Amino acid sequence: MNILIVGLGVIPAQKYGGTERVIWYLGKELCKMGNKVTFLVSKGSYCDFATVLFFDLSKSLAEQIPSSTDIVHFNFVPAETIKKPYIVTIHGNCNDFREFDLNAVFVSKNHANRFGSDSFVHNGLDWDDYGNPDLDCKREYFHFLGKAAWRVKNVQGAIDVIKATTHEELLVLGGHRLNLKMGFRFTLSSRIHFYGMVGGREKNALLSKSKGLIFPVRWHEPFGLALIESLFFGCPVFGTPYGSLPEIVHPEVGFLSNVAGELVRDIEHVDRFSRLHCQNYVIELFNSKKMAVSYLEKYLNVLNGNKLNSCTPKLIEKQTAKLLEWK
Repeated sequence: MNILIVGLGVIPAQKYGGTERVIWYLGKELCKMGNKVTFLVSKGSYCDFATVLFFDLSKSLAEQIPSSTDIVHFNFVPAETIKKPYIVTIHGNCNDFREFDLNAVFVSKNHANRFGSDSFVHNGLDWDDYGNPDLDCKREYFHFLGKAAWRVKNVQGAIDVIKATTHEELLVLGGHRLNLKMGFRFTLSSRIHFYGMVGGREKNALLSKSKGLIFPVRWHEPFGLALIESLFFGCPVFGTPYGSLPEIVHPEVGFLSNVAGELVRDIEHVDRFSRLHCQNYVIELFNSKKMAVSYLEKYLNVLNGNKLNSCTPKLIEKQTAKLLEWK
């Protein structure tokens, strides 16, 4: 099958690059299965296992789809009519009643259900690229992983939780001590350490010495790569019960509450979680091969003339509060 994967970013992912990381591993697995993969992405991209085409802003999107393409996999909503068979993965949230394509695919069951859909594929990663972490090494701190400038990620909640413990420390991966994007915020505590956006070996090395992920998001997280990356390194998740989290974070691999004090109390007993179980759990359920197999089923369904949704997906209930409850 000739598959065109279309994304707005640059591949391979540098540092954060959530969507870019997912489509890279998807393309890699599809190639292993004998498919021909082409990426249509932004300039600066490169790939050693698939053909790479760069967006040409002087042409329409439809003109840039090779004639040999069997199916197009968009990772954003195209603004024009596409005649080739296609699917559209919705990676993010919206808080209005726009209508999505009948061939839309969401990234978790909760994500899909909030838009009246049951069409979803969980993200997966190629864990071979993450090395072989020593699960028995000494763990020195907890970590927050995400774009701290986004208020919905609630880095301040993560900081407050750690400060409420007796002696624990927090590494903020994805933020800075001085943050003007959220108003003037300067974190004084010496138990909170900031690393900015990190990726690759640096990120992996930091995660390998962490006791757990603090993830008190205040929105309905569509999926959350930070969850499965952290679990791979044996880090249980302490977060809020919103979006995909209850779907991914079972009691054996973490604890969920929107009450800061309850998270603090459970963090004090972090040793009750098995690092090996956390790792094995995501290796089995959230790997890139399983993701690719699921997407191939979607592709074949569309090529057989079917739609992935029986009715047009759109948000069922608009969120009135800017941020979900955090106590």
